[in-house]
Amino acid sequence: MGQSESGHFHVASSDFKPRSDSCSGLRSAVPLAVVEEILLNLPAHQVVRVCRLVCHEWKELVDSAAHWRERCRREGIQPQDVSRPPDNWCQFYFLTKKRRNLLKNPKAEEEFSGWKIVQNGGDCWTVGDNSVEIPNFTVAKYFVTSYWLCMKQQLIDLKKEGYSAAFMDQLQPHIKISDWYAPRCDCGSMYQICVELLDQKKKPINTFEPEPVFFPQWNDQQWCEMTYVFKDYGPGVRFIRFTHGGKDTQFWAGWYGIRVTNSSCLTV
Repeated sequence: MGQSESGHFHVASSDFKPRSDSCSGLRSAVPLAVVEEILLNLPAHQVVRVCRLVCHEWKELVDSAAHWRERCRREGIQPQDVSRPPDNWCQFYFLTKKRRNLLKNPKAEEEFSGWKIVQNGGDCWTVGDNSVEIPNFTVAKYFVTSYWLCMKQQLIDLKKEGYSAAFMDQLQPHIKISDWYAPRCDCGSMYQICVELLDQKKKPINTFEPEPVFFPQWNDQQWCEMTYVFKDYGPGVRFIRFTHGGKDTQFWAGWYGIRVTNSSCLTV
């Protein structure tokens, strides 16, 4: 059982071919309790891809909820709500360990790849080089807006990212979003963001949409962070729609509007 790029787990029988005679010897020589302790001290992917295929008894150990529950306990991994334990502890373990930003190209390193431009006012979106340090981060580039509203969007398909419907409905992991934005020092600007949790038909279940943020002309040009955590949002979440952008408020030709970069969306 290995992990595909989409985050699903599958048996990769070509990885290892067990020998029935050696398996019989292992069973008689090593108690299963000792085997399990050894497995718990091996890397999880090695246990899944190799050890699980040694023999039927080892497969049962690796496939058991008890093995992954104990591995989670030892590594300090637990559901946000302990009253809602996962049905699939193996999936829960790997998704938690492989926690990653679900947004593609958040730092403009690939121009606008991964983003859908939904409003492209003024002289349109562009990418610029960042010269103002973001706290605790080194970000080389940013997306920058113009003198009419510019908005861009990503739609995250949770199933494609490895989050099954059962996993989302039962565990309802916290979903944390973060976005960094900054004005130019010599031009007023406006920033706005909307993040929606959507059902299978892409209808909103829960929405975060704060009031727009305005910056005056002649400001300190510092980067600001917008954060929010979705909690207890109920069953049915299948997609996340992340939309942000803004404009300048002086109506200057060019790219004097709000800048955005280092956006993130992850389960916690």
